[in-house]
Amino acid sequence: MLDLQENEKSEILGSLRFPILFVGLIWLVKIIETISGADFGYLGLVPMDIKGARGILFFPLIHANWQHLINNTIPLFILTWALFYSYRTIALKVFFLIYFCHGFWLWFLGREAYHIGASGIIYGLGTFIFVSGVIRKNSNLLAVSLLVAFLYGSMVWGIFPYEEYISWEGHLTGLVAGLVLAFYYKNYGPPSNIGHWKDIQENEDDSEIDTNLEIPEEEGYWNDPELKDKEEI
Repeated sequence: MLDLQENEKSEILGSLRFPILFVGLIWLVKIIETISGADFGYLGLVPMDIKGARGILFFPLIHANWQHLINNTIPLFILTWALFYSYRTIALKVFFLIYFCHGFWLWFLGREAYHIGASGIIYGLGTFIFVSGVIRKNSNLLAVSLLVAFLYGSMVWGIFPYEEYISWEGHLTGLVAGLVLAFYYKNYGPPSNIGHWKDIQENEDDSEIDTNLEIPEEEGYWNDPELKDKEEI
């Protein structure tokens, strides 16, 4: 039992390493930008511009201001941790495929502007975990995605062009990347637990106590008068 607990603790701590490193990196970028007085926005992604293609590598690391960074930090950390905890064997692949695929598609499909921020990755991870949870019938994955959607309340509307300064194209390409990868890796991830709970419930409903069961007196619990009134502990 202790070995199982130690293994679980080790897996949880191990799955926190990458989220801490990546979130720490985007915070470090903003700190350097603030201290130096520089503006790294020029490293953002500019669609259909050869020079702007470098943004595919850099744009998720750059944020317009501290509020932009803070808004992205919590959902990004939670979803990245959930990915690395639940999909240990493919987590790194999924993360960087979302990172680069949605950036590449955005370079082709986005409007002419500097696109920056990690929110496209958030949409990709949230979609991947949610759709994978549906496919694999795992309630834990669904719960994580719904929690992030609650914390990051604008997720649904973020894929529509309702705010001029928001890169809804980046959100949409991130969502599509997560959707495609969820189906591509449909055979990977934690097993179903929804059906398991249902089976347990059905077994509990079907089980009946045989009140006519005769217990030999020498083996019977009720044989001790001092214990008869102590069945509820």
